[in-house]
Amino acid sequence: MSMLSEFKEFAMKGNVVDLAVGVIIGAAFGKIVDSLVKDVVMPVFGRILGGVDFKHLYLNLNLGDKTYETMETAEKAGAPLIKYNIFINTIVDFVIIAFAIFMAIKVMSRLKRAEEAAPAAEAPTTRECPHCLSAIPLKATRYPQCTSQLQ
Repeated sequence: MSMLSEFKEFAMKGNVVDLAVGVIIGAAFGKIVDSLVKDVVMPVFGRILGGVDFKHLYLNLNLGDKTYETMETAEKAGAPLIKYNIFINTIVDFVIIAFAIFMAIKVMSRLKRAEEAAPAAEAPTTRECPHCLSAIPLKATRYPQCTSQLQ
């Protein structure tokens, strides 16, 4: 088997395709959560905390007395900064994504338990004799009552 055909067989397996779809959906979900945190959650937290604007939370590491009005102007000036606003956003992103994954796994586990708890249909152990219509074991070749030969 050539390497190309082996790779094709590997890539077309269900698990690999499922993984690729999961990664793509996960990346899109990450963007949605990032926007939710930056555009919805953090402004609300800022308002609750007395009008704090998380976009401008940074620490200027310049040793001189040079201060900047905004983080953007400090970045343009090339000042060394600790951007703890981004760190806070990342932590909130992580918490939301971790909670969403937790909830998805919880739902999947509940569905799996319900599926396992459902009684499985038992396979039949007998069949009907075509001559006398009595129940006989599946492996029987002759019925003992009517002595008919069974196929």
